[in-house]
Amino acid sequence: MEEQIKTKKNKSSLTVSVVLAVVAVVLINILASQTRAGLDLTQEKRFTLTQPTLNLVKNLKDEVFVTVLLDGNFPSSFKRLQNATTQLLNDLHRLNPNVDFKLENPDITGTTEERQKKMKDYAEEGLTPTRLRLVDNDQKTEQYIFPYAIVRYRNRQTNVKLLENEVPGQNPEIVLNNSVSLLEYKFSNAIEKLLNNRRPNIFFSRGHGELDKTETADLEHSLAPFYNVGFFNLDSVIEIPFRDTAKIDIVIVAKPQTAFSEKEKFLIDQYVMQGGKIIWLIDKLDVDLAAMQKTGKYVPVERQLNLDDLLFKYGFRIQPNLILDLECARIPMRVGAIGTQPQLELFPWYYYPIMSPSSEHPIVKSLDRVWLQFPSSLDTVKTKVATKKTILLASSSKSRLQYVPTELNFEFLRYPVEPEKFNKGTQAVAAIAEGNFSSLFAGRVSAEQMGVLQKLGLNYLEESKLTKMIVVSDGDIARNEYDTRKNALLPLGYNRFENYKFANKDFLLNSVEYLLDQNGIIEARSKEIKLRLLDTTKAKAEISFWRALNIGLPLVLLLIAGFATYYFRRKKYELNKI
Repeated sequence: MEEQIKTKKNKSSLTVSVVLAVVAVVLINILASQTRAGLDLTQEKRFTLTQPTLNLVKNLKDEVFVTVLLDGNFPSSFKRLQNATTQLLNDLHRLNPNVDFKLENPDITGTTEERQKKMKDYAEEGLTPTRLRLVDNDQKTEQYIFPYAIVRYRNRQTNVKLLENEVPGQNPEIVLNNSVSLLEYKFSNAIEKLLNNRRPNIFFSRGHGELDKTETADLEHSLAPFYNVGFFNLDSVIEIPFRDTAKIDIVIVAKPQTAFSEKEKFLIDQYVMQGGKIIWLIDKLDVDLAAMQKTGKYVPVERQLNLDDLLFKYGFRIQPNLILDLECARIPMRVGAIGTQPQLELFPWYYYPIMSPSSEHPIVKSLDRVWLQFPSSLDTVKTKVATKKTILLASSSKSRLQYVPTELNFEFLRYPVEPEKFNKGTQAVAAIAEGNFSSLFAGRVSAEQMGVLQKLGLNYLEESKLTKMIVVSDGDIARNEYDTRKNALLPLGYNRFENYKFANKDFLLNSVEYLLDQNGIIEARSKEIKLRLLDTTKAKAEISFWRALNIGLPLVLLLIAGFATYYFRRKKYELNKI
C-alpha cells in the first residue's frame, strides 16, 4: 500500500514538474520576443548594433516603414540575405516599434507586355533586377530578383540596394558576405538621410576648365535626392560661404585645367580654415586618349594649376608621372579589316588601372574595384600640424611609373608584356586627411585681404578647425562618358568596352557621406562579418568519419543514458524495498 502511495506521489510530482517546465519555457519565449536581449558570442560581434545606430533608432518619433522585395522562391544564397535583412529589421523593431517592415514579392509574371511594363515601372523607381539562370531537371529557366528595400518616412522614401556588385572571378559567397556586413550601415544611412531636415550643400567649382555639367551628370543625379547640388565660380565670389544654412558643406574640384590665382587659393584656404571640406580630383598631366588614337602618339605635359604649394601645405604631393598597372582595363584596337569593316580586338591598357581597395577605412571597405584613367602617384607628406592620413586607393603590386617628358604610343601592345618591368610596387592614388591644417598664407596676408575678411565678419585663421579633405590623382574618376550612337549618357564608372560598371560612383558617394557624417553612422560600414569557408578537400577526405560520428555518437549517448537510467532506477527501488 505504501509503495502504491509513493508511486502516485512520484507520478504527481513528475506531472507538476513537467507542467512547470512547459510554463517556464513559454514565459521565457514570450519575454524573449518582447525584449532585445542575448549574448553575442561571435568574434566580430555580428549581432551587435553599433552605438550610433542604437541612438538613431531609439530617438525615432514617427514610423519608418520598410518594404523588402525579397519574398518568393529563390536560391539559398538569397535566402541567407533575406534572413539577415529580416533579422536586422526585427532587431530595429524590438528597439523601437516605430520601425516596421514587410516582405513583398515583386512578381514579374504575365504576358510579355505585362512583364515589360512591370520592369519599366521598377526601373523608373531605380530598381534594377538581378537575373538568375536556374537549372532544374535539365530544364533551364530565368528568374528576376530585386535585392532592394524601400524605406519610407512621412512623405519621403529611398531605396536600399541589399546586394553588392559581383566582381568577375570573385567567390559569390564573398559578395554575399560583404552584402550582409553592410546591411546595418545601409539602413541606418537611409533612415538618417530621411530624418535630416537640412539638405547639405555640395558645390562644384567652375572657371578652370573643370568637368562640365554633362560630364558630372550621373554623380549630380545620384547626389540630388539628399543634397543641394550647385556650381560656383571662384573668381566671382568674395568668400566660400561656411556659415548659417547657406554654407557650402563640400567643395568638389573636379579636373581643373588652368591655373588658380592667389586670391582664389586664399578663398579656398580660409574656407578650409573655417572647417570646410574639399574633394580634390586632380589630373597632374594633360593626356588625351582620343587625340592619341587619331595620331598614334601623344606627349603628355604637366598642367600648371598653381596648386602644388597649397596641397603640399595640407600634406599631399601629386607626382608628374603616370602609373602603369598589369591590373588594368582594356581598350579596342584595330587589328585588320573584313571587307570595309574594321576588325577590333581588346588589348590591356596599362594606363587604365583597376584598383581593388584593400584599406579598412569606411569609405572603401568592401568596395568593388575602381577604374582610373592616366592617374599619377600620390605622396603624403608630414605637416606642421599633425593630421591623420589614410590611403584609400592604390595600384596593385605589379605597377611601374613613367615620368614626363615621354612619348606615349601603342607600339608596346604589339609585343608580349614583360612583368619584371612592373616592379615599383603599390602606388597611392587617393588619400584622406583628417584633423587640423595649417594655412598656406600664414604670416603673409595683405592688408587688402584682411580688410575683406573684416567686412565679411570673419577672422583670419592660421590653423583650421577640425575638418577633412580627400585628394585623388585622377579627375576622370568623376566623369561619366557619353554614347554618341545612342545619344545617351553612360553611368559613372561604366566601361562600355569591358561591359562592366566599376565602383567609381560608390567611391565618391561614400566619400561625401563620410565627410558629412556627424553622428558616426559610417561606423557601421566598418563592421566585418568574417567568412569562414569550408575546406572542401578536407571535408571530402573525412566524409566517412564525420558521417559515422554524427550518426553513431547520438546513438551511443542514448544507450549510455538508457543504461544509466535503468541502473539508478533499479538501485532506487532496491533501497525502497529494504
